[in-house]
Amino acid sequence: MSTFDLSNALWKKSSYSSGQGGECVEFAPDLAPSGVVPVRDSKAPTGPVLLLAPSVWSDFVAFAAR
Repeated sequence: MSTFDLSNALWKKSSYSSGQGGECVEFAPDLAPSGVVPVRDSKAPTGPVLLLAPSVWSDFVAFAAR
């Protein structure tokens, strides 16, 4: 399994995340040109990170916006 350097990722909180209860998703769109959009739970910033293809992230955002 390969690793991806996230040390310089610029994390943004999703506008679809709830402000109450800490239910927040963060993503690092600045890495999309490298072929991935990292996604994580803001409550666990050192926890697991999903590495999604930009097209998959776009599909996820479109689904969440419904």
